[in-house]
Amino acid sequence: MHETSSPLVDVDCASFDPWKVRPVRHRLASHALLQLDKLVALGRRLEAQGRIRTHSSEAYAGTAFNHAPMLYPNGASAADTLANIASAKAWLSLLNVQTDPTYRELVDVVLDDVRPQVERRDPGMTYRAGWIFVTSPNTITPFHMDKEHNFILQVQGRKRLYVWEPDDIETLSEAARDLFHATHSRDLVVWHEEARTRAHLFDLEPGMGAYMPSTAPHLVENGDGPSITASFTYYTDATRRDARLHALHQRMRGWGLRPSPVGSRPLLDAFASSLCRTAGTFHGMADRLRGKAVPSEGAPYAHPTLA
Repeated sequence: MHETSSPLVDVDCASFDPWKVRPVRHRLASHALLQLDKLVALGRRLEAQGRIRTHSSEAYAGTAFNHAPMLYPNGASAADTLANIASAKAWLSLLNVQTDPTYRELVDVVLDDVRPQVERRDPGMTYRAGWIFVTSPNTITPFHMDKEHNFILQVQGRKRLYVWEPDDIETLSEAARDLFHATHSRDLVVWHEEARTRAHLFDLEPGMGAYMPSTAPHLVENGDGPSITASFTYYTDATRRDARLHALHQRMRGWGLRPSPVGSRPLLDAFASSLCRTAGTFHGMADRLRGKAVPSEGAPYAHPTLA
């Protein structure tokens, strides 16, 4: 953010906590790259690279998120779905838009804007990525979680966003987070209707948004009109540390052990994370010697096959 200009995303650095859900405001609703005609063209480019995820409006809150595209397929092309989103009865995500040169500039503009505020409390911003969600009326994004910290910004239309804190183990178990970080499986992410009462509730309109920490469970219900939403995500030193610990705890569960929740024993976590990082370094060196590509933890942008 520049001292002499208004921020694109309003982040109160005095109260910002990287592990707490919070509302945000933004000035991206009129951005040219986030208008539907530009997104139709982007959809064509990304679909040719396999970077589209879509399902029909039949998906519901408890649909297994990883399997929604197979359970409730949308047979239309990305371009047709986007161009006719008001009647398409579909949810469509443009994945890893940072792989497109034009949209990488947008990802950089937005994340460079928030980086000074974020890094004061949460250093090491890497693996930047962008995701754009275009949704038909009255369509649901099923209950799930993601690995990255996320600024989710409403561009067009209205939707209701439910977000739970990342340490809410009543809504989503520690075992679910361990498995997710170890294998990217969301098989233990199970929706319970009574969880709504524990959520942060955001009724989003253009110019509004939310900050969601890594593994904060969320559910989205679109309003009566079509919607465009953009997410700008990243990893930090802390998210990488937690990912290592969750993966270690998943391995410990396989040994019949019951590890303490990540974050509950800071000194032990610090020691275990250091050991995991050292082991990961040696594994990475061995993989490179075998000719295997190993993305660096310090890579500026998310690798599309790993995000």
